Amino acid sequence: MIELPPQAPQPMILAEALGADVSCFPTREQYYELVRAFKDDGYELCSDVCAVDYLGHPGRALPDGVIPTRFEVVTNLLSMSKASRVRIRVQAGDVPEVASLFNLYPGVEAMEREAFDLMGVIFTGHPDLTRILMPEEWEGHPLRKDYGVGRVPVQFKEAPGPR
Repeated sequence: MIELPPQAPQPMILAEALGADVSCFPTREQYYELVRAFKDDGYELCSDVCAVDYLGHPGRALPDGVIPTRFEVVTNLLSMSKASRVRIRVQAGDVPEVASLFNLYPGVEAMEREAFDLMGVIFTGHPDLTRILMPEEWEGHPLRKDYGVGRVPVQFKEAPGPR
């Protein structure tokens, strides 16, 4: 079991997943300070930052004390020196917004931009929160569960007509 760094904000909710990985469930206000505490404790790498839209699963299983919101930001930290990893799952709200980790892990710049572009998560303090995959003029966030898929008819050259 991973222990929280001594400087981690309290109270913090921890949960073991499959007996090996540990997930922390900070509030949005605790998120940045918790990540900073793990970095100071030897977690050298932020390997992933992504967002999840739980529109169709509002009653998902969460530890006691965690109030589910539609959007969740999931951050994975890795300590190569300790051979350990931790997952941080923050409930980002129904209008998703969390602090940017760019000042702690500059490598998250593109990951946060992708979560902004495709899911609409606002990372406050990010140096260049602009679209990275979709055109600038694109409206909406295509990985949200309520985003209209639309339909484009497919036409084939020289296809035989109806018989």
